[in-house]
Amino acid sequence: MTKQFLKPLALALAVSLALTACGKHEAASNAPAPASTAPAAAGTTAAADLGKSIFDVSELGDGAQACQDFNGFVNAKWVKANPIPADQTVWGAFSLLHEKSLADQHQLVDDAVKNADSAKAGSIEQKIGWLYHASMDMDARNKAGFDPIKADLAGIDALKSNKDLPAWLSQSFAKGDGAVFAFGSGADYKDAKVQIAYTEQSGLGLPTTDYYTDAKYKDIRDSYVKYLAKLFEMTGSSAADASKQAALAMKFETDLAQHSIPRVEMRKPENQYHFATVAEANKVTPHFDWNAFFTGQGVTVEKGFSLSQPKFFAEFDKLVASAPMDEWKAYLKAHTISNAATALSEPFVDAQFDFYGKTLRGQPEQQPQWKRSLNAVNGAMGQALGQLYVAKYFTPEAKARAEELVTNVRDALKTRIQNLDWMSEETKAKALDKWSKFLPKIGYPETWRSWDGLSISKDGYYANMQAASKFNYEYDIAKIGKPTDRKEWGMTPQTVNAYYNPTDNTINFPAAILQPPFFDAKADDAINYGGIGAVIGHEASHGFDDQGSQFDGDGNNVNWWSDADKKQFEARTGKLVDQFNAYAPLTDHPELHVNGTLTLGENIADLGGLNIAYDALQTALKKNPAEAGKKIEGYSEDQRFFLNWARVWRGDIREKAQMVYLNADPHSPMKFRAMGAPSNMPTFASAFQCKPGDAMVRADDKQVKIW
Repeated sequence: MTKQFLKPLALALAVSLALTACGKHEAASNAPAPASTAPAAAGTTAAADLGKSIFDVSELGDGAQACQDFNGFVNAKWVKANPIPADQTVWGAFSLLHEKSLADQHQLVDDAVKNADSAKAGSIEQKIGWLYHASMDMDARNKAGFDPIKADLAGIDALKSNKDLPAWLSQSFAKGDGAVFAFGSGADYKDAKVQIAYTEQSGLGLPTTDYYTDAKYKDIRDSYVKYLAKLFEMTGSSAADASKQAALAMKFETDLAQHSIPRVEMRKPENQYHFATVAEANKVTPHFDWNAFFTGQGVTVEKGFSLSQPKFFAEFDKLVASAPMDEWKAYLKAHTISNAATALSEPFVDAQFDFYGKTLRGQPEQQPQWKRSLNAVNGAMGQALGQLYVAKYFTPEAKARAEELVTNVRDALKTRIQNLDWMSEETKAKALDKWSKFLPKIGYPETWRSWDGLSISKDGYYANMQAASKFNYEYDIAKIGKPTDRKEWGMTPQTVNAYYNPTDNTINFPAAILQPPFFDAKADDAINYGGIGAVIGHEASHGFDDQGSQFDGDGNNVNWWSDADKKQFEARTGKLVDQFNAYAPLTDHPELHVNGTLTLGENIADLGGLNIAYDALQTALKKNPAEAGKKIEGYSEDQRFFLNWARVWRGDIREKAQMVYLNADPHSPMKFRAMGAPSNMPTFASAFQCKPGDAMVRADDKQVKIW
């Protein structure tokens, strides 16, 4: 569970299950570039070539296209030549790097399996080897069927009345499972130096609350109920009883959804945090005693905790008090089976994929078992695997170069804040104070987490995953009441992503993203600043997006803006909302648009990050005048900068997956990220000699400039 709303650069690749409330046990792309010829972009001449670019210019389209459809100019040929593989829903630049990371990790876990029996007892190498081996042993998993969860299902069946529910829920959480709501640790929004307990709305099996009531999702709802009914049948219910239980579970879930705050509204900090004493919380939930719950978790809550969405918990209490027990049992059993499905036998794995993969996201085939097993290892022991990954694949030289780029981009952000023409000096001073307190983290944690106490066996995959769930849950809640550790990581080093965390004011760049196309030691500065430089700027800009701007440099949710400056900020961000609201990504569904409010934070970060990185590039070129003005394969530094930005967002997505992401993903579709920020920058128009009226050139009064 995440109370601190981490701001990743991109939606994780295989977030299919993360967008839903299904399998906790398994989460989740290198194709050659096509060879083709293309004329140089507008304003370039091949005769001016002074070197060979790390960027393959043969992938580019007609130069005249750059000013009309920049994404198409840079990426269309590649996308056409590289269709989405059958076991993927998204395929592009992130996918290729993700596949490379998976291949590297695959070698690590294969080595761990070979050496596990002889490895030091209790070492991370042995635990990873045994965990992966048990996951890959489908014969044993098929033989076990659903035996691993029979005791859990029997425990639910044994519930006699609503009065039994609080104790059962407490015991479920203590095992690392949980149900209905989410619970864990997080920085106090009003005193971020301290970790407190958070309870949050949860418990849904469909991507967003809209899926439970909107008429256009009726087919999805019907398929979901059929999926739940299949799970009940597979665990021994008759077809008639399975259908009845599935309908009851859906009825219960729909009630939760109707009292849950929608995703757009959840962007507001006031909907993420509501501090209450235990006595105050018990008034909201008189039939659910929080004192007893915390005692059951072994947690001491002194001053209070965040009952983050009181409306949701008030409804939860009504359900505890009076919802029919057959509804409760159907709901709890449905989620118990679905959450366990990917760690059980093949029929359960296939059933879950049929709904969440094929029906919901349009993915034709499952990923191979080794990838699913590897993702399970990442979910259970990701930081431990990261320790092995960094030792083999991340060099000190790469870390040092990344640190240099971070410093240069941060300095460019400082200069932009100082030179803002729309912000008062008083607010600027506070923005600069926040800037000065950024903590960049690069590659991997300074101190590796201990895995002592986690017991993993060579056999018994489900038991291993349960042990890991409990171990990680206890690790998380043990932070409650302790100081916030700003040096802790929320992503593994092998993750191809980056993020900003407003409650500790850190910008974080895992080792796996510090590779081409983002960063390449052999590339010229323009390529690197258009790639990893813009990523660094993106994460730094999150500190000043619509959400990050509501937190100060210490991570506290406080208003550091003057009223006039806040109005200026909102007027500018409002124009960006309008821009992205106008984008419609699906040709066959022109009525479906990007949600400019849901994606606002990421769009602000893209725009700010690209501007900041561009400034940092100009500074770097001034320090190296021999490189300034050089064209490589006919492309200037400015052009290569924007070319690599667009290449980062190269990719395609299945229609059904795009529909889910439009509802649930705070990131805009890839092709609009390639074009959105550049279309607001006069430097882009100048680089490609675009004219007023060109699609990639916004009129002066339509251009958005924030940071």
